[in-house]
Amino acid sequence: MKDCIFCKIIKKEAPSKGVYEDDLVYAFHDINPVAPIHILIVPKKHIFGIQSLEQEDEHIVGHMFYVARKIGEEFGLASPDSTKGGYRLVFNVGEHAGQSVFHLHLHLIGGRSMSWPPG
Repeated sequence: MKDCIFCKIIKKEAPSKGVYEDDLVYAFHDINPVAPIHILIVPKKHIFGIQSLEQEDEHIVGHMFYVARKIGEEFGLASPDSTKGGYRLVFNVGEHAGQSVFHLHLHLIGGRSMSWPPG
């Protein structure tokens, strides 16, 4: 998608503060963070959202969770002994759920206490 901001970020046509990249995904700091640590994990393949996933995309979504674990560890969020201990992973599906960029992305949010229920 030529007008997709995440596709532009992945192609380095738009700025971002990257934290991780491999053949399948690119991860970067959210420009409007809701917590001290707010990172987006985005597949390099343009997928509109969860609602348009195909079976052949299963490995990409699984990989996104694996990358989230690695990033959580790197930022010190994985240890329960840490003052930042724990993090939340979120997919927003559709506009009413808060999806504002229609390119699949996983939010990794941490560095503060979270409440339940969210929203």
